[in-house]
Amino acid sequence: MNVETNHVQSKKIFVLGGDGFCGWPTSLHLSNLGHEVTIIDNLSRRNIDNELEAESLTPIQPMGTRLNVWEEISGSKIDFLNIDLADEYDQFLDAINEQQPDVIVHFAEQRSAPYSMKSPKHKRYTVNNNMNATHNVLCAIADSGLDIHLVHLGTMGVYGYGTAGMKIPEGYLDIEVKTETGERVEQQILYPTNPGSIYHMTKTQDQLLFHYYNKNDSLRITDLHQGIVWGTNTKETKMDERLINRFDYDGDYGTVLNRFLMQAAVGYPITVHGTGGQTRAFIHIQDTVRCIQLAIENAPGRDERVMIFNQMTETHRVNDLAKLVSELTGGEIAYVSNPRKEAAENDLHVKNDLFLSKGLNPTTLSTGLLQEVTEIAEKYAHRADHTKIPAKSTWTKEQQPGIPEGEEEDLVN
Repeated sequence: MNVETNHVQSKKIFVLGGDGFCGWPTSLHLSNLGHEVTIIDNLSRRNIDNELEAESLTPIQPMGTRLNVWEEISGSKIDFLNIDLADEYDQFLDAINEQQPDVIVHFAEQRSAPYSMKSPKHKRYTVNNNMNATHNVLCAIADSGLDIHLVHLGTMGVYGYGTAGMKIPEGYLDIEVKTETGERVEQQILYPTNPGSIYHMTKTQDQLLFHYYNKNDSLRITDLHQGIVWGTNTKETKMDERLINRFDYDGDYGTVLNRFLMQAAVGYPITVHGTGGQTRAFIHIQDTVRCIQLAIENAPGRDERVMIFNQMTETHRVNDLAKLVSELTGGEIAYVSNPRKEAAENDLHVKNDLFLSKGLNPTTLSTGLLQEVTEIAEKYAHRADHTKIPAKSTWTKEQQPGIPEGEEEDLVN
């Protein structure tokens, strides 16, 4: 049963994309806190599973089963609406006007960089889906005239992965402009974006849409620039196996640390792209849901600009993670071609002061949590299709798929 409802003021919350890897555990977490949650999702991620013929390593249940189990064990009901946010504006606006949510949490975007680069069709789908969904959400909030707080899950990738020579600030960069008279004027601008894929490019456009609707319509918006998520389960998804979160391991949707742990668990080489000198920001899935909670509890006022948080807890070089997983599991590391067009190596220094100031107690990399992911991977190893493990989507015709030596023959047999 829910034990946390007395600590928060209950809000009516829409979770857009609430069937996904981050959206599902967030929906349960917010419901367990005593909020009235409605998931809006067109189940597109499940349809992409069908397209790629690569299911979640964990056996995720149909949405109806998930919701029934949650109500059975928690006593809290989560409603569900099947709406395509990129295409069904009127239905979404009707839902807003009928239910009048206090908060809308927006996960409803195609979230994979490799998937967005698979082909011209996938590039166009990602742009159409992500940008239309975000704009329709903003337009509907303004259209409704309601005072709704929008919390959006963005990505650290909007900043790019270059070496800035400084800690990347939380959204805004202090600059100094020299006028014609020689006077120096201090200003703040959105940190210059440098997207590394079509997916990341759509997230940079989200920023501009937020900036405009905040300026023009006084919308209250929090934009969370999230690092790479690792881990699978949260406190709520562990309550019943039928609530288990998805575990993507394929080359398009699997996140790097989870992929390493899964590869080692099934006896597949730990595939490091290029030199492994890329530095990335990371966050555990339990901290993801906690950060959403903190963002909701610390909403900006109507007269405040878009609030931007860097939602990450630590940075690591990919090669260091591979070595750590290898030491933990005994798995073999394979250095493969990098299918992405990016610098071979980069440093990444990121500020995350805002979430720390709001009370986040970061979950950092630990042997115990890594072992927990490994145990899940081993438990469901029989569900893995080894032909789906390599990263085969390439950024340009010059890049090569990231397939380890000796595995090419297996893929064609």
